Amino acid sequence: MTYKLKIATECWPLKEPFRISRGVKTEAVVVIVSIEKNGLSGRGEATPYARYNETPESVTAQIESIRIKVESGISRDDLSHALPAGSARNAVDCALWDLSAKEEGISVASTLDQANPENIITAVTVPIDTPERMGAKAVSLANCPLLKVKLGNENILESVRAVRNGAPKADIIIDPNESWTIEHLKSVDAALADLGVVMLEQPLAADSDGTLLNYANIIPICADEACHTKDSLKHLKGRYQIINIKLDKTGGLTGALDLLEAAQQDGFDIMIGCMVSTSLAMAPALMIAQQAKFVDLDGPVWIKKDRPHGLEINNGVIENLPKKLWGSP
Repeated sequence: MTYKLKIATECWPLKEPFRISRGVKTEAVVVIVSIEKNGLSGRGEATPYARYNETPESVTAQIESIRIKVESGISRDDLSHALPAGSARNAVDCALWDLSAKEEGISVASTLDQANPENIITAVTVPIDTPERMGAKAVSLANCPLLKVKLGNENILESVRAVRNGAPKADIIIDPNESWTIEHLKSVDAALADLGVVMLEQPLAADSDGTLLNYANIIPICADEACHTKDSLKHLKGRYQIINIKLDKTGGLTGALDLLEAAQQDGFDIMIGCMVSTSLAMAPALMIAQQAKFVDLDGPVWIKKDRPHGLEINNGVIENLPKKLWGSP
């Protein structure tokens, strides 16, 4: 065996509770993969997500199931057949990209004929709270160009008005995390447009979005939980105008690039998103960011203390991708 695989679970406390319609997070639990060869090491980070029936234990077990293949030098293409799309494959895939950059002496961005990402505007999240507290949070983020407002199915307009009053210049995207019905959507679409909302992310449950086929929406709608890989696109046509690419769903950067290409060919606008995790998980997603209409990679903003060589995110702008973080020799 010429490669060595290491797997670890890490817990990263958050600065404050992160509330969405499904519940509250106080820490980010991630699975880290390291693949070593000849003194070089590539890393990848994944966030197991209960919405997709993932746990740190199940993800670790999936990766362990292909240990022999990884330590025998599995390619990224072979990996796509060895594991299903999901966070386990994401961790391994991103580690392979990182290791390849170090072995070949060329950055992942250069391999993809891209410049190193710089000055990328990312959404910064306003989590669910009372309208008053959401407005106060927006005041603290008023210099950010793009805010992402988490909502449930109550106090919808009151909450967005509070955020708009707190951050009058910011663009706003809304994320109800599947908590609305078509009736909720119809009742607030026009009012939200008047408040300057530029996108609605997965308002309806992914398995109940058929009513979007007959709905003439005002604000563009983005598929998140309904979009996993390029195989999702056939279902999404006619329902959504934007798709949210997340590496923990596509199974890594390789699958994300495949989804990006297919979605662009089908006329979808692109959003690149993340789970709440450290800068190591954001770094590969930045390879998609330069081709995305919306970027939502604020995961490290929520971490109490990010890992070394993390991203610098100031007023909703990711300054660059540090070479020591991921993807460079």
